[in-house]
Amino acid sequence: MIRQKTLVRLLFLVVLVVVLLQSGAILRIFFPAEYINEIKKYSEEYGVDPYLVMAVIKSESNFEQEAVSHKEARGLMQITQSTAQWLAERIGLTDGGQVDIHNPDTNIRLGCYYLSYLLNLYEGETKCALAAYNAGNGTVDQWLSDSRYSKDGETLYKIPYRETEQYVNKVINYSKIYRILYRVRVGRLV
Repeated sequence: MIRQKTLVRLLFLVVLVVVLLQSGAILRIFFPAEYINEIKKYSEEYGVDPYLVMAVIKSESNFEQEAVSHKEARGLMQITQSTAQWLAERIGLTDGGQVDIHNPDTNIRLGCYYLSYLLNLYEGETKCALAAYNAGNGTVDQWLSDSRYSKDGETLYKIPYRETEQYVNKVINYSKIYRILYRVRVGRLV
């Protein structure tokens, strides 16, 4: 009698785990998706893949609004104050005052614009744009002009900074995971 109850409980747990895994519920714990409305709004406005935006946020701050890096980058998308000011001026978001980069709406707006800017700068080369988001576009430009890292001056086949290489790979992989987990919730914004 006890063995039969134990077997039934074990079977129930196995079925429960399978159902949870099938639904992606467990993965969603490790891959949160907050600020969906802001991500949809600004990724659409600036023509950026919303799953890429979620992957950048996951990589940069793990959706922690008050995150601050050792380089003083702040907020969800980890933007420095000087970059935020430059971006805000480009899109007419500021009248010369300080930009509140801890505000999720502002941070996501600036981050989406910046990703769009970098994707346009590198003619849609996601790898180059993400490398520039991490290491700066001046650094990426140097790599592109160096035959050790780029054969055609337009694409990177090798990223010499290990941190940047890991960052680019992580964001690309995270964007694939976010696309699978949240495609119904976010939808493709065409």
